[in-house]
Amino acid sequence: MSRFFTERLSKLEAYTPGEQPKDMKYIKLNTNESPFAPSESVIAAAEREAHRLMLYSDPECTPLVSAFSELYGIDKSELIMTNGSDEVLNFAFMAFSDTSCPIVFPDITYGFYPVFARLNGIPYEEIPLSEDFSVNPEDYIGIGKNIVIANPNAPTGIVLSLADIERIVASNPDNVVIIDEAYVDFGAESAVALVPKYPNLLVTGTFSKSRSLAGARLGFGIAQRELIADLNTIKYSTNPYNVNRMTMAAGEAAIRDNAYYMNNCKTVMENREYTRERLLALGFRVLPSVANFLFAESPDVDGEKLYLELRRR
Repeated sequence: MSRFFTERLSKLEAYTPGEQPKDMKYIKLNTNESPFAPSESVIAAAEREAHRLMLYSDPECTPLVSAFSELYGIDKSELIMTNGSDEVLNFAFMAFSDTSCPIVFPDITYGFYPVFARLNGIPYEEIPLSEDFSVNPEDYIGIGKNIVIANPNAPTGIVLSLADIERIVASNPDNVVIIDEAYVDFGAESAVALVPKYPNLLVTGTFSKSRSLAGARLGFGIAQRELIADLNTIKYSTNPYNVNRMTMAAGEAAIRDNAYYMNNCKTVMENREYTRERLLALGFRVLPSVANFLFAESPDVDGEKLYLELRRR
């Protein structure tokens, strides 16, 4: 660390990205990427846009927003597109939380949440999961603080029902509730349907998992227009051109080729259940997952030892 690094950030513990092996000899599972390539229409759209890279991208993401609003039946003013869902999550931490308005989230969840809080000087509380690793909605009812919940949760894969999410949102009308739906397309019910009813609800998502665009970095937020306007204030104060031309074109094509990606999700879900059954037969404890991964534990082999041995093979 240099002597110029500010005192405020000098003790910041940065997020550690998932390991990206430099060769392809591994079956790579650690960052929950899609095993399927983007559709041909997505690749073609990105290639066409490569010839226009001398031009800035559209800060309003107009074609992508139009396609997205058509698919999900939402108004364009209720949507923001970002450089991965990490960006919209960081925008939300910046926009809605501070020392007078702390934020809470589960103690076992996406590792970026505490980093965002510390980066932005926001007090936060980590609420323990239940013994079965589920989020207990009662812990969040009327808590009077901003809330972020990954649903399905990572790394457990366990999901809260839409009814429980609505109870949490409804019981905290003076606080923003963020539902991070990175894995929603693998069997969960989206909270987007609740957005018209609750002005304090923000639903975030990503194209990285179900739409095979992890390397393109594309995320989104859906909320009533007032919350989206707040997020856009942060966006236009940092990087208006946050989604590049190739990613924008690829994202629009991925939305329009929705059937291809939903069929891929179906295949992932079928293989998830097959793998879960095999692991259970081998004596593993496996949590019920509605994500594209499984949270498993062997009663006989230490987790780190198992990881290292599988990597060696």
